[in-house]
Amino acid sequence: MDQAVEQTAERPRKLAGLEAAMEVDELTGWAKFYDDWRRVILGAMAVTLFFVFWEALLTWGIPLNKFIISKPSLIFIGLFRDIESGLIWRDLLVSGKPLFFGFGAAILVGVPVGVVMGWRVRVGYSLDPLLTALYASPLVAIAPLVIIFFGVGISGKAILIFVLCVFPFVFNSYSGVRSVDRLLVDTVRAFGGGELALYRIVLVPTVLPFVIAGARYAVGRGLIGVLVGEFFAASEGVGYRIAWYGDMYVLDRMFGYILMLMVIAVIFTEGIRWAERTAFPWRVGM
Repeated sequence: MDQAVEQTAERPRKLAGLEAAMEVDELTGWAKFYDDWRRVILGAMAVTLFFVFWEALLTWGIPLNKFIISKPSLIFIGLFRDIESGLIWRDLLVSGKPLFFGFGAAILVGVPVGVVMGWRVRVGYSLDPLLTALYASPLVAIAPLVIIFFGVGISGKAILIFVLCVFPFVFNSYSGVRSVDRLLVDTVRAFGGGELALYRIVLVPTVLPFVIAGARYAVGRGLIGVLVGEFFAASEGVGYRIAWYGDMYVLDRMFGYILMLMVIAVIFTEGIRWAERTAFPWRVGM
């Protein structure tokens, strides 16, 4: 009797769910476009409102002092001039090389170290305290030492970026291995699979989503490494140009470079998210 009552009460909820699903499927025109691009539209609206508020505040609210702050209209004009002259593209190319090498080295070193730490318990127990202490320390403070030891060229900046980026890959890979379902491991071994089969069938598919999540954090740390390395010793590059414009009180162009870095960070992050959604669609919304 109770079971029949529960089934009767369950039917309206199921029908409501089916109706909601049908309504989503029946969306057409602008409603469907908004539903498909809702995240982009809302994000763009938030950014636009932020710039409009900033512009209005410094136009009608607070008197503009060009030696302290600038406003979006002047920033966009200065950014357009640097783009038109090609200066910003040369600086991005200079800063992009150490970022590429440092970030790539962080992936090649961090992922294997994290996998070994998670798979070999003794290695994990040995390295975890040391790496945790290093990760929690202000690594930016060692930038002058890195520049002194390795020079002001690509190598010094790439090593600094590597030091900042490697830890998210290590610890995310470590967490990915520790989250492996032991039942899958036992199943592979029961069918005669060896160590290589475990890595190929179980570990790699489990760890990859964690690696991609770590890459999202590492991108921001890598850009910080580029700026810090070029702040201390450089004659070109994005960080050098930001510092130079700041010293010369050309704040509109300084903020233009900062804005360009923000756009690049968003593009990288969204690209990584797209790769994650494409490779692991079941993780959407997680």
